[in-house]
Amino acid sequence: MTVPFNPNANHAETAPAFLSVWDLHAYYGESYIVQGVSLNVHEGEILALLGRNGAGKTSTLRAIARLSNPRLTHGEVWLDHKPLHLMNSHQAAVAGMALVPEDRRIIPGLTVEENLQLAQIVPPIGWSLERLYELFPRLGERRKQEGVTLSGGEQQMLAIARALARDIKVLLLDEPYEGLAPVIVDEIEKTLNIIKEQGITTIIVEQNAVRALNLASRAVILDTGSVVFDGSAKEVLDNEELRHEYLAI
Repeated sequence: MTVPFNPNANHAETAPAFLSVWDLHAYYGESYIVQGVSLNVHEGEILALLGRNGAGKTSTLRAIARLSNPRLTHGEVWLDHKPLHLMNSHQAAVAGMALVPEDRRIIPGLTVEENLQLAQIVPPIGWSLERLYELFPRLGERRKQEGVTLSGGEQQMLAIARALARDIKVLLLDEPYEGLAPVIVDEIEKTLNIIKEQGITTIIVEQNAVRALNLASRAVILDTGSVVFDGSAKEVLDNEELRHEYLAI
């Protein structure tokens, strides 16, 4: 079942939101991955961006963050009325965009604290180290430990903390629960709700769709690079036919 979707209704000029993405088209190499994705995210909202493997979720996140791969060929990205589509990745980061990739990219040879301090070398600076250690007590206990020697869950905490060390407006999370035990996922979810309370807008891409839907207020589902559903997370949880067709759950 395909849920009708009108991309023009989400254009930044006709339906302004804190983060507006309009008609994104992007290629990864020769592959046409993102095929006209449009979505709106309101300030402080958690949005679940879902779909089967290969649907274009990660490429959409990377295009929003203005990374060079995938190659954006058309579309607009507006963050708090600023045109991110006219910026490079560094400029987008300064404007408040932060991507936590699936592989976390903890810097080898640096301690937990040095990873966080490195993120704060160039303004704008976000949360203080003390505040980050309050949010992630495990990181405080391991501040002098080399970051790459942490457990998977602790590395995920460090990656999120490193993003918050900058003054960010939008947090993009790519598969934050990948390979983590349920008890660690519970801990990260509590942290994401605290981050939401601080007014930080979040988009989460996650194969564990049910957990993402229980966390988020809204959901966008992609299929072969296009949006097939844009609505409340509860609608997806309540719609077995939709979940089966596009999420295989």
